[in-house]
Amino acid sequence: MSKHVAKKLEKQRKRKAREDAARKAGEKRDGSARGGRQRGAHGARGEKGLAPKGAGARGSGRGESRTRDARGAHRDGGSTQNRRGMRHGKPRREDRTARPQSVGGPCPLARDCGGCALIAQPYPQQLERKQSAMEALYAPYIERFGCALDPIAPMEKPLGYRHKAATPFAPGKGGAVLAGFFAAGTHRIVPCANCPVEAPGARDILNGVAQAAQDLGIRAYNEDTHRGLLRHAVLRLGWRTHEALLTVVTNGQEIPHADEFAARLMELDPRLVGVAHNVNQRPGNAILGPETRMLAGSPRMRDKLLSCTFEISPTAFYQTNPAQTEVLYSLAIAGAQLCDGDRVVDAYCGSGTIGVCAAVAAREAGGSIRLMGIERGEQAVQDARRNAELNGIAEDAVFLAEDATAAMRRAARAGERADAVIMDPPRAGATEAFLSSAAALEPRRIVYVSCNPATQVRDFDALIACDYRPLRVTPVDMFPHTEHVETVAVLERI
Repeated sequence: MSKHVAKKLEKQRKRKAREDAARKAGEKRDGSARGGRQRGAHGARGEKGLAPKGAGARGSGRGESRTRDARGAHRDGGSTQNRRGMRHGKPRREDRTARPQSVGGPCPLARDCGGCALIAQPYPQQLERKQSAMEALYAPYIERFGCALDPIAPMEKPLGYRHKAATPFAPGKGGAVLAGFFAAGTHRIVPCANCPVEAPGARDILNGVAQAAQDLGIRAYNEDTHRGLLRHAVLRLGWRTHEALLTVVTNGQEIPHADEFAARLMELDPRLVGVAHNVNQRPGNAILGPETRMLAGSPRMRDKLLSCTFEISPTAFYQTNPAQTEVLYSLAIAGAQLCDGDRVVDAYCGSGTIGVCAAVAAREAGGSIRLMGIERGEQAVQDARRNAELNGIAEDAVFLAEDATAAMRRAARAGERADAVIMDPPRAGATEAFLSSAAALEPRRIVYVSCNPATQVRDFDALIACDYRPLRVTPVDMFPHTEHVETVAVLERI
């Protein structure tokens, strides 16, 4: 890391310390802390069935973009990476290192980074803003069907929640490798010593990748000229385990001094169980490419959600905010009102996390379900099968690597039925063909988990035409300090 960048990082640390000291002094004078904890109950009220303890209702407190997941869709509205694209034509050709600009709140880089647009607002005000937006969006269904809209599920501690972090790289003066964030609308790097919404230690690891590459003469990729090698690093950190998995993304097949580079990276943090190498030679905002191989260590890490253990491979889709993921999944399971012997379809299943959690919840309640997961990506389906085995439900689960619409349509034509369909589509939502195929299985309930309420509302109309009515919608604050809201909607067959 160059002295120029190191000085900028040190200035950020000092500025942050001064702002923290000033804020604490102001709080002491005022006699009250800003941004108090949001209180209130939320969840699926009155829901019964096979659900884990606490499903649907927690006390107060509490989204690859994510890199492209197995569904090939950018879904992480809280991301601080791929939303940095060009706003008006080509990016400005300026100094590759952006000058950080301070802004109110816990992050001095918010204005330049652009990832947390609401971070200067007290958290309760953010929640009120999001709740109002959801009330306006779902008002027609509340009025027409009496659909209940729950209070948004907040985070108890809305900082340090991102257990997936990423950085782009860019060339600096004298062979320096710059890391941090792209300034909004440009390809200029904003150096970052610490990101308040990322898990502790994440940024140290990512900056360590830049330092190791610079020491070994590995050139950073230039987004404007498309020359250079090192493009991104993507880090996943376990929430309930002390494991981490690092992926470096390059613009070529070979990394100079690859063995030494991998050894240096494995020494960055004791939580690292593996370092992967992903090759992406396509221009554009997508972080990951189609080819991945291991440089060192294990090809998978483990983490836990609810009472389940999951293995996570370098390119697998796994939720960025695991604390809120537990809330999201608990709401989905409670909304399905599962009974012993039910057949459940998990569409867009990815690595099987929702379906596996539902099956384990049924087992813990003294029953069992028959699970069918459907996902187009073969690697994701392999991960789902492994996770089913890992959690002891493989005998009652089948995972299909094919198009979900075609699979459900074929099952319906064969006379098969489902008791519940759980769907978690990408930001673009589902197609009318998919929705009609799901309805053709005649489930008594459809649980629609959405990372884009606008497309969920659009899809409601298609499901209503198939004789389903929305019963309840629960917003979940998956990415505090951003405009992003995720929802769990429960629809019942009329």
